[in-house]
Amino acid sequence: ASARTMQEQSTSLSPQDVIARAKEFFAQRSPLYATFLDQEGPGFATFRGQGGEEIVLAAVPQAGATLVTGSTYLFDMQVARFLSTLPPAASK
Repeated sequence: ASARTMQEQSTSLSPQDVIARAKEFFAQRSPLYATFLDQEGPGFATFRGQGGEEIVLAAVPQAGATLVTGSTYLFDMQVARFLSTLPPAASK
């Protein structure tokens, strides 16, 4: 069994904007990697993909930016690609 992969990225976007972008990004993937919104709440969203694969994203304010955490077993490349689309947090 593979270990769950967790990735983090700081961004200048608000948590709400991060979740909105995630919903758009993951809905537009190729059929092989398509995911569908499973649950959503303040600062988080979960997505389900092929075979029940899950992506969990959380976005929380931290030090004037938003810390985005993505966790998955199999879709780590898709999570990394999504995180790379977020504008970086302003450097201090």
